[in-house]
Amino acid sequence: MCGMVLGAAADQSTPDATGFVRLTPEQVDWRPVPGSPGVQMATIAGDPAGHGVYVQRVKFPPHVMDRPHWHPGDRYVTVLKGTWYAGIGGTFDPKHAVPLKPGSFMFHPAKALHWDGSNSDEEVIVQIFGLGPVDTVAADPSRPFWVQVKP
Repeated sequence: MCGMVLGAAADQSTPDATGFVRLTPEQVDWRPVPGSPGVQMATIAGDPAGHGVYVQRVKFPPHVMDRPHWHPGDRYVTVLKGTWYAGIGGTFDPKHAVPLKPGSFMFHPAKALHWDGSNSDEEVIVQIFGLGPVDTVAADPSRPFWVQVKP
């Protein structure tokens, strides 16, 4: 899993004639994350594989989390829906994840190990802002990246 870029989907921020962008929840182009158990991603603005600002959303189905990983640049995460469980460090243990409700915010410093997802019966959606290019590097590439946690 080293060097994987999650969901480098097309930018959905096409400006209208006045330069404004409006995107309703129904217009978000969710795409499956390959190899995941139902995780989806949408690139709202920018190009995470390119240089400059990008905005992505990640949708975690209930009871799906990712293992410890890091990104080369800072990332700013806002919880939009559900309770997102976030842990830091190289040891994956959902019992030690911090539950973050909608409206919560988390800053991920560049190269800092973390892991996160849904550790409940709720679907979770987070929005991520950062500067590209982005990469996702698994702490232990010999282990599966995605975990279906037991209720």
